[in-house]
Amino acid sequence: MEHDETGCQPHPEGPILCVNNCGFFGSAANMNMCSKCYRDTVLKQEQAKLAASSIENLVNGSTASEKGGTVVVGSIDVQPDSVEAKAVALPSSQTSSSSVVAEVKAKEGPNRCGTCKKRVGFTGFKCRCGNLYCGAHRYSDKHDCQFDYRSAAQDAIAKANPVVKAEKLDKI
Repeated sequence: MEHDETGCQPHPEGPILCVNNCGFFGSAANMNMCSKCYRDTVLKQEQAKLAASSIENLVNGSTASEKGGTVVVGSIDVQPDSVEAKAVALPSSQTSSSSVVAEVKAKEGPNRCGTCKKRVGFTGFKCRCGNLYCGAHRYSDKHDCQFDYRSAAQDAIAKANPVVKAEKLDKI
C-alpha cells in the first residue's frame, strides 16, 4: 500500500535540513537547500556565466557591434545592506580584514560623555554637534556646544515657508 488512491506518495522521512547547514529546512525543489541558500547559489551561477561570457568576448576580441548582434544585459536587484555585510565578512586578505575589524571597533567603542568622560551606555544623549553626553551635560550651555542653533532654525523656517510672489494683475 505504497500509493494512496489519489496517487500521492508520503514522505519517507521528516523534514530535510538545508545542505549548507544553515539551520533552516530545505526542499527537494530547491536541491535540498533553504530558499536563501538556493537564491544565493542561483545568483552566483548567473554571475559566473556573465563573467565567463564577458571574459570570452575579451579573449576572442569580438564585440556585439562587430557581429551585428545586440547584447541584452539582465539587471539584478541587490540590497545595499547585504553587499556591505558580505564585503566585511569576506575580505580579500588578512591585512585588510584586520583593518576593517579595527575600524568597526573604533566606531562602536565605549559610549562616554564628551565632557566628563563618564560611561553613558544607552542612556547617552547625542547632540547636534556630533558628540555624546551624559544627562548632566546634554544641554548646549553645559558642554560649550559649537553648533549654531540660530542659523539652523532660520534655515529651517526659510525652507518651510518659501516666499510666494503673486503675479501682477492689471488694475482696473
